[in-house]
Amino acid sequence: MTAWKAAPHDPSISSSSGQGKIVLVDHPDDTIAAIASAPGGAARGIVRLSGPRAIDCLASVFLAETPPVDVRQVRTARVVSGRLRLTHFVSTLPCDAYLWPGSRSYTRQPTAELHTLGSPPLLAAALRELCAQGARLARPGEFTLRAFLAGRLDLTQAEAVLGVIDAADRRELDAALAQLAGGLGAELTGLRDRLLDLLAHLEAGLDFVEEDIEFISAGRLVEEIGEVQAIVAALAERMAGRSEALECARVALAGWPNVGKSSLFNALAGQQRAIVSPQPGATRDYLSVRIALGGVPCELIDTAGVESAPACEIGAAAQQSSAEQRQRSRLELLCLDGTRPLNAWEQTRLADSAADPRTLVVITKADAPRRPIDLPGAIETSSASGQGLDLLRERIRERLQQALPADEGIVLATSLRCRESLRLAAESLARAGEIAHLAAGEELIAVELRVALDQLGQVVGAVYTEDVLDRIFSRFCIGK
Repeated sequence: MTAWKAAPHDPSISSSSGQGKIVLVDHPDDTIAAIASAPGGAARGIVRLSGPRAIDCLASVFLAETPPVDVRQVRTARVVSGRLRLTHFVSTLPCDAYLWPGSRSYTRQPTAELHTLGSPPLLAAALRELCAQGARLARPGEFTLRAFLAGRLDLTQAEAVLGVIDAADRRELDAALAQLAGGLGAELTGLRDRLLDLLAHLEAGLDFVEEDIEFISAGRLVEEIGEVQAIVAALAERMAGRSEALECARVALAGWPNVGKSSLFNALAGQQRAIVSPQPGATRDYLSVRIALGGVPCELIDTAGVESAPACEIGAAAQQSSAEQRQRSRLELLCLDGTRPLNAWEQTRLADSAADPRTLVVITKADAPRRPIDLPGAIETSSASGQGLDLLRERIRERLQQALPADEGIVLATSLRCRESLRLAAESLARAGEIAHLAAGEELIAVELRVALDQLGQVVGAVYTEDVLDRIFSRFCIGK
């Protein structure tokens, strides 16, 4: 999604450049099509269309049987059972057509879906046939982008759609569904309405300043600004806490030299980043790599092996660096060699971390001859065979998610995008409140309220740029 243009005919949503609503150059009048079901074979597959010619394209491949109607004459949303007719297929195939011929669809354009057998070659053939009839392949997120541009969703709800798709557990799903239902957007829209009312009162007072007409009292103005500022500041703090908790969580591998930390680091990273050697102390400086575990981003850090008495200045510096990295990490993977007994440092470290949620015990070299170590909750892994790695990834993801603030209703993507806008809005409102309290000039108050309105508008999508839309919708999969 790279080419955008203004569409001034729709003034309801504006770009920050003042050019009006922005859309993809070929978006509004194109009919788009995509496979909307998950990749791979299944009992059911879906091909989705949207655009002015969606129903006409559908009619070229679909024969209605129950009831036997011409789908181009359907005027209300309905489901029609029939057969799918494809050019290079000998026989027709069972198919249901879901029709939204008017503006009450997800995209507020004529929309249709073909529900048929979930064979990948069959769905691909149906998509080719629809494109031959005048549709084009949809870009990632283009259906939801159209829903946003048509006013069906605000930006927070659009991000919630992706949150529902990417949810890795019930907590993430509940947060995305709450946001999709409009909870966050409705709250912010209500705050913008209150600020717009205040701004209208201020500007009306400025217009009639010579008539000495008071549209809002000074006390009421201070009170209203203070109430809105407190809500925005609290919301900004919630988003900052949520995004910082998972934006780039640090996970450090710690342990005695030669316990297999670097091998485990490479296995989790999926690439050879650390030098692996049977000689102890191969890692001196720390290494890091960014990975994603079940949709949760984190920075994995391989530290130098612990030495109780470093033999040289370089070794002492390595120990200090490792200690700093472990301290700064949200989660520590305490690696223990499963082929030998625990030493004194390991026993002490285990006792100290027994009830510490920031430590996860990992037993390495599970594929080699082992000495039994009875550690309930420890995860046995083998970097060579892959044993236990999936379980370890899941446990890391769970621990990082447990660190999230208890905030149901805001997806992580929205927190990352909006926290700065909300912070700036809160600061502008704080300045506006101070100016109002000092009676330093209603013109200055109006300026600060406009800044706050612009920042809140960027959150819900009342004000946006092409870069913002591209960043949001390019992360969607095709067909959504």
